[in-house]
Amino acid sequence: MKAKVLDVQGSLVKEISLNDKVWGIEPHQQAIFDTVISQQAALRQGTRKTKTRAEVRGGGRKPWRQKGTGRARQGSIRAPQWRGGGIAFGPTPNINYKKAVNRKVRQLAIRSALSLKAKEANLVILDKFNFEKPSTKGMLSVMKNVEIDNQKTLIVTREHEELVVKSAGNIPGVKTLDFQKMNVYDLLNATKLVVTEEAVKHIEEVYA
Repeated sequence: MKAKVLDVQGSLVKEISLNDKVWGIEPHQQAIFDTVISQQAALRQGTRKTKTRAEVRGGGRKPWRQKGTGRARQGSIRAPQWRGGGIAFGPTPNINYKKAVNRKVRQLAIRSALSLKAKEANLVILDKFNFEKPSTKGMLSVMKNVEIDNQKTLIVTREHEELVVKSAGNIPGVKTLDFQKMNVYDLLNATKLVVTEEAVKHIEEVYA
C-alpha cells in the first residue's frame, strides 16, 4: 500500500510503502468490540454506594407491637419497604469492572482500527511538526493545510512532544498521543488520524 507524506504546508514530500499487516487487514469487528468494551469498563470507578437498613439512622424501636393491631408486623421503620429506609441489594463500593482482553486480541483490534482509517482515506501522514514554540494558530494552520480542519482529529507522534501537545490543547475535538499510548477507542472516536512519518515506522515495528 502506498501513502503520501505531506509537510505542514500540505505539499507532497514523497510516497512511502505501508505494511499491509498493519494498515491493510480486514477489520476484525469482534476484536474491536471486545477491546472497546474493556477500555470503557476500566474507566468505571466502582465507588457507588447505598446504605443498608443497618446503616440508616434511626429505627431502633419496633414501630408497634407484634400482634393485635390489625396491621402487618414490622420490626423497624428503617426496613427497605419504609420511606427513608435502607436500600435492598444496592450497589457496593470498590467493584472491579475490569474485563480482561488478551494481548493478541488488543493488537488485532488496533491493527483493525488503523486499517479502517487507511481504507476510508482518513489517514494523513506528516513528515514532521516544526513548532518553535506552542502555537494554537500554527496548529490550526497545519490542519487547514492538510484539509482536516473542523473535524475530530487524533494526532499520533513517535514520543511525547510538548510543543505539539500544547499547540493542540485548546482546539476542540483534537487529541494528541504518542504511539505507545495509542488505543482503539481514540482511533475509532476520531474522524481523521494524523501520524508523523517517524511514528508510522515505530507503529509498524510493534504491530507488524
